[in-house]
Amino acid sequence: MEHRTIMQEGDALPTIEKTIIQPQIQQYADAAGDHNPIHLDAEFAAGTDFGGSTLDGTIAHGMMILASISEMLTVAFGEDWLSSGKLKVRFRGPVYPGETITAFGNVKKISILDGTSELTCAVGVRKDNGEISISGDAVVCVRSDG
Repeated sequence: MEHRTIMQEGDALPTIEKTIIQPQIQQYADAAGDHNPIHLDAEFAAGTDFGGSTLDGTIAHGMMILASISEMLTVAFGEDWLSSGKLKVRFRGPVYPGETITAFGNVKKISILDGTSELTCAVGVRKDNGEISISGDAVVCVRSDG
């Protein structure tokens, strides 16, 4: 595994950008076993509070969008994220097929605990129109590698 330099407060995390398309939403529904029609049936979804998008009436699963934050944190912190990471987020708005999302974050606070750096990061997902779809905090313990 490659050596990672400890980040400083204020440092930006690497961003992850993806365009969400309906076939991905269908694949996620199949993998997760969540076949709620709001994700798969544009006509049904159009009749809900989330419907009415000019792109497609369906919406992506929130957990599918949240996964982009975990992907970003894995890129930034590798095994440390996978073994010690914690997330606390709020879902703020839907993501529709055809929209591009960007997972982003920055280091808010660093605490040293028993030779390990505990980083608290502000994280989120922004849609290409600037709206925030998810916001929250992540905490990860980064080991000091010699």
